[in-house]
Amino acid sequence: MTPRTNPDPTALAVFHALFASVAEEMGVTLGRSAHSPNITERRDFSCAVFDADAKLVAQAAHIPVHLGAMPVSIQAALPLAPFAPGDVVILNDPYLGGTHLPDITLISPVFEPDGRHALVGYLVSRAHHADVGGMTPGSMPLATELYQEGVIIPPLRLLRRGRRNEEALSLLLRNVRTPGERRGDLDAQLAAHRTGEARLLELVARYGRRQVARRMRELQDYAERLTRAAISDIPNGVYEFEDALDDDGASDERVTIQLRLTVRRDRLHFDFTGSAAERPTSVNAVAAVTRSAVYYVVRCLLAEDAPTNDGCLRPITLTMPKGSVVNARPPRAVSAGNVETSQRIVDVVLGALAKALPDRIPAASAGTMNNVTIGGFDSERGRPFAYYETLAGGAGAGPTGDGLSAVHTHMTNTMNTPVEVLELTYPFRVREYAVRRRSGGTGSHTGGDGLVREYEFLSPAQVTIVGERRRRGPWGLRGGESGATARDTLILPNGRRRRLPSKGQFTVEAGARLRIETPGGGGWSRKRRTKRR
Repeated sequence: MTPRTNPDPTALAVFHALFASVAEEMGVTLGRSAHSPNITERRDFSCAVFDADAKLVAQAAHIPVHLGAMPVSIQAALPLAPFAPGDVVILNDPYLGGTHLPDITLISPVFEPDGRHALVGYLVSRAHHADVGGMTPGSMPLATELYQEGVIIPPLRLLRRGRRNEEALSLLLRNVRTPGERRGDLDAQLAAHRTGEARLLELVARYGRRQVARRMRELQDYAERLTRAAISDIPNGVYEFEDALDDDGASDERVTIQLRLTVRRDRLHFDFTGSAAERPTSVNAVAAVTRSAVYYVVRCLLAEDAPTNDGCLRPITLTMPKGSVVNARPPRAVSAGNVETSQRIVDVVLGALAKALPDRIPAASAGTMNNVTIGGFDSERGRPFAYYETLAGGAGAGPTGDGLSAVHTHMTNTMNTPVEVLELTYPFRVREYAVRRRSGGTGSHTGGDGLVREYEFLSPAQVTIVGERRRRGPWGLRGGESGATARDTLILPNGRRRRLPSKGQFTVEAGARLRIETPGGGGWSRKRRTKRR
């Protein structure tokens, strides 16, 4: 593609940093202002800057699964236009650009304060709220339809010209288990948007709206050139790969995901024809989640300091059959599709690329977010509670070295909830938190180890587990061994142990313990045997 201008490389670098810093500072405000540990400690949120045409300009280094979904969210909000200064749109509908219902998105237009209100761009934040209603605490149930997963918010104005829509907010808060926490987290998102608006308008005041808009376009064109150059390094051809989810939570049937990747000069086409039909449970992924997984892997082919924006997405096309597990139709449940199926889509894309780039692609990482939600009534504190966490696993080994141990990989980029914070906030304690030694696949380079986390419940609670890689470990490459499978165990107060399925929901009494052992990453290359002397 011929660039529209001949940009100054120094200016590109400066504006890349400036736009990214707007998103990063939004994230700092959100993380420090929120109420729930899920946001303040785990950092389960993303912030981004879009131009006046609703095209991605910069995203902070937050959650990869949000990358391909945020642009769809803005497109879903645009029918509410024309917007005015002070407007903020809220939504969480997965079929309108969301990912799953706990991820609540705010979108705010930014106007030049010159009396003419020229549109500068849009700011977007997306945060995982620990409960948005539904049939189980934490809003991650084994549901059969979307309505069971929580309150569904279509695009609507949360703020109109700066005035809060109290009726809509009251309706939302009345349908969640922890309304005070939800209000606090939404206020933190609004604070992040005020921070982003101030910083973006500072750039407009310094450089002028036209130059800011021009630099946005130049950065997008630059990212496109970088992406096309990276794709050009992949040998032309068709590469196929298949992997599967352990099950769908309702039956033992494996849920297959098939990919046919076509590389043609500087373009990639991802064809998921042949993937399993949409399931009766929540493992379905909406199209935006599948796009996010694909975009994430392509972005990993670029240099770490390359811009992440709309330009990275231009050379990519997808075929996602409607009614399949990678492009579900409403009202299918989708909460696990966002967290688990997205991980398997990444594995499939990496597996296909490994055939084209055998000396660059690592073995499979844990391939699961190991989702745990716990909720109920905290009698000691006299209030309901809802806890959600994803647990880390092992990273796959690669051609340059061993995989990291006990880290979040691929579509999750969160941190852990520190034990001290968890025990101060919720009615349970952590009996063990450790690296799961020797769980990584062996090879000339060894996969990273998973971890062990054991909870002890101090009061009765409802628990939901949504996990993967419980039946077949993450695959190795070039002869490397697979990582260890995960294992979940319920330990009753009398000491009896019960092996748990990969996906399930159950109640526990005080004194029970939940032990989760997460997968290790796959090994890379066959381990060479040393000759005996």
